Amino acid sequence: MKPLIIIPARYGSTRFPGKPLAVINAKPMIQHVYERCKKACSQVVIATDDVRIVEAIDCFGGEFVLTSVNHQSGTDRCAEAAQKLSEKYDFDIVLNVQGDEPFVDTDQLEKLIACFDEPMTQIATLVAPISKTEILFNTHKVKTVISTGGEALYFSRYPIPFQRDVPEINWMKNHNYYLHLGMYAYRKEILFKITKLNPSLLEIAEKLEQLRWLENGFKIKVSLTKHANFGIDTPEDLEYFQKNLP
Repeated sequence: MKPLIIIPARYGSTRFPGKPLAVINAKPMIQHVYERCKKACSQVVIATDDVRIVEAIDCFGGEFVLTSVNHQSGTDRCAEAAQKLSEKYDFDIVLNVQGDEPFVDTDQLEKLIACFDEPMTQIATLVAPISKTEILFNTHKVKTVISTGGEALYFSRYPIPFQRDVPEINWMKNHNYYLHLGMYAYRKEILFKITKLNPSLLEIAEKLEQLRWLENGFKIKVSLTKHANFGIDTPEDLEYFQKNLP
């Protein structure tokens, strides 16, 4: 296997404009992501749509590729970048690590890559056990239902399964629930296929692009990690991190 990590990073975030350039411990967020990814893979490229992010990447010596400003998802941006990079890099697996994951762990990336030791793996992603009720019922946190074979059956913003005869406070005592971590890996040819699909009904309902892949028959291998990252989606998340985490 020859992996390539692509870090999609756009400037125009609705909730946090300029998020990749937010400073954490004297470095822009995108630099933290890039440096952590380099510990797991020699081939790492940032896919961006903005010259301001390019200027920051140049300052720390990272590699980048310019992509369209019109992409609706990080997966679409990764696909364009992978197409452009196919002649420069030798790879058959693409890892999609979002530019707002400055605390991504090397072990997580290695787990994603290891999923492709199985020849039938098309797409892989990560989950972590949910241990707090407030996370389970937070609709901003995506949950994953997993088959006995270790593949995703469904993703939802609502906790599934619904335990009809059990008080919600006891749901986690009766069933293991898993938090979806927004990192993916794809075989290169699969990445190009899934980004040509039209939005699906399930995707539109839940606002989750991975449901489009499931609805069209693609398989998503799930790997378990005990480490749930602290993602930064809003200025409030950044402020919370700076006040509460080391």
